[in-house]
Amino acid sequence: MKVVINGKSKEIPQDISVKALLEEMGLGRDGVAVAVNRKVVPKSKHLTTGIPDGATIEVIRAVGGG
Repeated sequence: MKVVINGKSKEIPQDISVKALLEEMGLGRDGVAVAVNRKVVPKSKHLTTGIPDGATIEVIRAVGGG
């Protein structure tokens, strides 16, 4: 199915969870915030939240430094 992740179109498998999408992107869940269709998905719901076809997804990574 087709979604938009951080402004870029991408094909992803159907019935994929937020957690599985992050794994596919090579990201862990620590220091990452995810919104699906403008709604923030709490980390506790990454495993059970599916991504609908045509969704707009924003993935934000916290970066530390000084």
